[in-house]
Amino acid sequence: MDLGLNGRKAIVCASSKGLGKACALALARAGCEVVVNGRDAGLLEATAAEIRAATGAKATAVAGDVGQAEGRKALLAACPAPDILVNNNGGPPPKPFKAISREDILAGIEANMLTPIALVQAVVDGMVQRRFGRIVNITSSSVRAPIPGLDVSSGARAGLTAFLASLARQVAAANVTINSIQPGAFDTDRLRSGMAKQAEMRGVSEQQARAEREAAIPARRFGRPEEFGDLCAYLASAQAGYITGQNILIDGGAFPGTF
Repeated sequence: MDLGLNGRKAIVCASSKGLGKACALALARAGCEVVVNGRDAGLLEATAAEIRAATGAKATAVAGDVGQAEGRKALLAACPAPDILVNNNGGPPPKPFKAISREDILAGIEANMLTPIALVQAVVDGMVQRRFGRIVNITSSSVRAPIPGLDVSSGARAGLTAFLASLARQVAAANVTINSIQPGAFDTDRLRSGMAKQAEMRGVSEQQARAEREAAIPARRFGRPEEFGDLCAYLASAQAGYITGQNILIDGGAFPGTF
């Protein structure tokens, strides 16, 4: 399907690897010029080169922490008028509820709520003026079904979701959409490192830990990052202009609810 994105410009935050990288690749395949971002300059440059080689699209690497004002400024300097913004940022590490400090909470809110809001505020007026804009926020399935230990991440991402819900309706008539994708378990470095730690704590092999977790998912497997990227690209497409204010779960059926 032609997604109607040829020549569009996209900023994809935290995209040197994992789900962010998958989104950047999918958008580049759809014809977008992409600006990719990450804190590891070497890894980021390798990602940008991979995207160029795989798609022929223009890929600009902007190294920096999107959670810092300087990092966001650099992104917007590289792409001052994006048609597409994919908000993404790493979440805080798991922590028992009683061990969570005020500082932990504030850091989580800064990274996973205030940072994407700041980027939306910076780009949304231009999108409205140009009568095209797609904002996709990568949150988590934990917004819908809490995961023990991820309280800070869940709370901050749920706050972002609620904060942008009204804006999504305000800008819809200008062909600007705001949606979030809630990923479940995807086969990324973050997931694998977390499983390795859990396996070590339990005294079992990584293979056993993986098999047990996959068995709990109705699809009986982890998601592939490219599946996530394709969903992101569709939400950014010309055809998706009637989808806004939605929170789309992609978890292989793990969430047991009907709605």
